[in-house]
Amino acid sequence: MAILAFRSPAEPRANRIGHVAVPPGRKERLAVISSSDRLCGIAAYTDALRRQLADLFEVTVFDLDQYLLRSRQRSLRRLGDAHVQAICAELRGFDTVNIQLEYGTLGSETRDIARRLHWLVSAAPRLSVTFHTVLSPKPLDASGWLKALLRREVRTMIDAVHDYRRHHALSLGTARGLRRQQRRKQLTAIVHNRRDALEVKHLYGIEQVLDHPLAFLSSAEAEAVRAGAERCAFPTLDQLPDEAVLIGVFGFLNSYKGFGTVIRALQQLPDSHHLLIFGGIHPNDIAARQPIHPYLSSLFEDGNIDTSLYRELGREARPGAPQVTLAAKHSLDELLGPHPRNLSARIHFMGAPGTSDFLTGMAICDAVVLPYLEVGQSSSGPISQALELGCRVIASRTLAFLEFARYHTDSIEFFDIGNHLELAERLRSRRQYPPAHAMPQFNTETNKAIYLLANSDRKRPAAIDIAIPDDADEQATGAE
Repeated sequence: MAILAFRSPAEPRANRIGHVAVPPGRKERLAVISSSDRLCGIAAYTDALRRQLADLFEVTVFDLDQYLLRSRQRSLRRLGDAHVQAICAELRGFDTVNIQLEYGTLGSETRDIARRLHWLVSAAPRLSVTFHTVLSPKPLDASGWLKALLRREVRTMIDAVHDYRRHHALSLGTARGLRRQQRRKQLTAIVHNRRDALEVKHLYGIEQVLDHPLAFLSSAEAEAVRAGAERCAFPTLDQLPDEAVLIGVFGFLNSYKGFGTVIRALQQLPDSHHLLIFGGIHPNDIAARQPIHPYLSSLFEDGNIDTSLYRELGREARPGAPQVTLAAKHSLDELLGPHPRNLSARIHFMGAPGTSDFLTGMAICDAVVLPYLEVGQSSSGPISQALELGCRVIASRTLAFLEFARYHTDSIEFFDIGNHLELAERLRSRRQYPPAHAMPQFNTETNKAIYLLANSDRKRPAAIDIAIPDDADEQATGAE
């Protein structure tokens, strides 16, 4: 029988022992409630989780219809409510339920999210909730609100109040509802880092909290990706020389991803270094009649693409500054021709690939860079997948990545957010940590054990063994 050591973040590890428990006889029926929209990162995790738990539970995934649930039209919102109520009616036939909770997958309006979550939580016989985002109540920025008032920036004032009310309702409201339910039924919270474990334990008041980083690929799956990963899988790269050093960034194009930091770092690197951008504009950000997305334009500016020295000098010139004089054809060619630091030949947009090409893209890169800004994220799928594939991982020093590194010590190279010079130095240097020859300490097997513990009936004796690496047994943490 597998035994895991769990502890409250405030208590010594040896004081808490939890037993993985499942009933004898048959597999229990587990309902997983999640979005299966391929544009949502949670869908990829849910698909991986379904594979991991298939030999432990009879797993059924209920898809949250994003067309209905995220609509703001009254008639479609009613259909969204009916969709959730239909799922609730089916939950009565299951032994246990897991909700993959990202608030936005339940609706756009705060009241819709709160109402639908309440229905799902109430309908579950036993329940585990996986928090992909842990919201905390935050104070209203009174000084910022007053400044907006004085400037008559009505939209800024409304947005500030709306954001305050939304965080308050979804954090404290969710906590209050879950505390009520745990008095009536078995309830477990699963989070992706130890900081969130403290929040959910002490602020939300949930008695059993388990923490584990995202885990996607088994050892066999990772090896299969590595074995089949070749540059020729991507025709865009056919023209690159064999000695080209490939730097990869991954995910939909969004300002918080910080891809501009990598482009600025590329300016400091030899011409042999090339940047591969695996991702495109998110369909939800596609605007009518918009010639180019603003963030994409900012990346072009960072790479001095479609510009010249003359234009750049014109943008940066102060009012009243001396004008540039073109005295000779040589000067004209230099100023009006392509920018001398134009990186268009070294930046390659690889599109928004499917899961298979996404993983293959990671495996062919000499370094996977995650240059994110700090936006309060709890976890990141790409950093987990890159680590499982044995890639060289270089990440910005965000709180989420620092928390992730607590589970995977001596695996991730860090640089300060936005510091493209530090990033360039790392990319020029040899790899800080040697490639892993085995799966990480926290992997799909330990993740499987966490979900077994969270969703098994605590009142029944254990009947299933799970092989867990010894080091993972010692390091697994949580709160009972």
